[in-house]
Amino acid sequence: MKIRKGDIHKIEDYLWEIPKSFRPKMRVPARVLASEPLLDDIMEDRSLVQLVNVASLPGIQGASLVMPDVHEGYGFPIGGVAATLYPDGAISPGGIGYDINCGVRLLTSNQKITDIRHRLEELSKEMYAQIPSGMGKGGQIRLSPQEMEDVLRTGAEWAVEKGYGKKDDLAFMESRGRLGNADPSLISEMAKKRGTDQLGTIGSGNHFVEVDYVEEIYDTTAAKAFGLSKGQVVVLIHTGSRGLGHQVATDYIRRIMAAMPHYGIEVPDRELACVPFNSEEGQNYFKAMCAAANYAWCNREVISWEARTAWKNIFGSDQSLKLMYDIAHNIAKVETHRVHGEEVGTIVHRKGATRAFGPGFEELPEVYRSVGQPVIIPGSMGTCSYVLVGTTKSQELTFGSCCHGAGRRLSRTAAKKQVNAPVLKEQLKEEGIFVEAGSFKGIAEEAPIAYKDVNMVVETVAISGIAKKVAKLRPVAVIKG
Repeated sequence: MKIRKGDIHKIEDYLWEIPKSFRPKMRVPARVLASEPLLDDIMEDRSLVQLVNVASLPGIQGASLVMPDVHEGYGFPIGGVAATLYPDGAISPGGIGYDINCGVRLLTSNQKITDIRHRLEELSKEMYAQIPSGMGKGGQIRLSPQEMEDVLRTGAEWAVEKGYGKKDDLAFMESRGRLGNADPSLISEMAKKRGTDQLGTIGSGNHFVEVDYVEEIYDTTAAKAFGLSKGQVVVLIHTGSRGLGHQVATDYIRRIMAAMPHYGIEVPDRELACVPFNSEEGQNYFKAMCAAANYAWCNREVISWEARTAWKNIFGSDQSLKLMYDIAHNIAKVETHRVHGEEVGTIVHRKGATRAFGPGFEELPEVYRSVGQPVIIPGSMGTCSYVLVGTTKSQELTFGSCCHGAGRRLSRTAAKKQVNAPVLKEQLKEEGIFVEAGSFKGIAEEAPIAYKDVNMVVETVAISGIAKKVAKLRPVAVIKG
């Protein structure tokens, strides 16, 4: 199947639709949130083909959607959103991805970039020393079988109870860092084994810890609520559930593929394997996914403790880092949304997409409730990142969802062919960005040219009205695997 520009109908400057009539198996239209230049980029890979395939999922509601940072993934495009009818609509592991609860968090400091610029290289080295990174890399915590059960069940609460986090942090995490449906017994011993020593580690790929400063404020009301000010130094953390989450996805994709014939489900791509949410297999996967998500929240909380330790070692015991917010972008949640004028229960799959609820959302900390949910959009090494705030329009247009980053435009292989990593590292240093990484391979794969223009991506979601710009962040130190 090939999708041409003529197959895509323009609804608004930022919104495009492939109609339900495009292919007989589509149950809903497929919608793309993108400016025209970004749409042209999106058409370079199979993202839109995957988007059309997602529109055939049993029970899908409204439309299948992709954000402007979309790129090709496993089954679902990365940057995709799909809501299926609760309780018997489909749940698909491909709609969450292999890195369950990959997400981001932002820590704010009480220091200005002008105060610490002379110590950035020292800080980057200390961060790298404190925060384990790299493929398969383990950390200083080794979980006993009982501790693993507790982490999977209680998430970030475990880190707080063990002294690896702050109790105040919990209110500033999506779902308070814990999903109550988690069932550790549904996670394989292999998955648990892979996660035994990976708490407090960022892994490899596009995961990182970054020291930034607030370069620009766009919305003073939201920035004040979030505790952000111009010139302020912040720490951005991006990672997920590591090998444990990957194994959970591997285990359940295999089981769900085997179970589909029993429910008479056929999909246009085997990578879209799915079962009814309320089936035994669907519930087992969902409860295992919740447990893996809890592991990821605990992981990011432990990494925050490591970042705080590095901060203390450089700047003294009186300096601390406060959690602004932590949010997932690879997850499925049961939520209520308005579809064709009616409130319906849905299973919202967000794969490379961030929840972006507007003002009044009860789960938000009281201090944020009047402005809306923080949305954190990382860029890439050498480019900026953004803090946005969700809106009520996102709940009308995209099931309360927004983009999650810049989005890849080059494969890792292509990036390695085009980038001289040692040269890039020196160029970034000359620009005032210190990079600490386990290998030059990792630097090349994650070079700025491998990604779309994050400014264009963020401008698109801002113009669409699904999120508002609050602040722009500029990197000064990057820690990678």
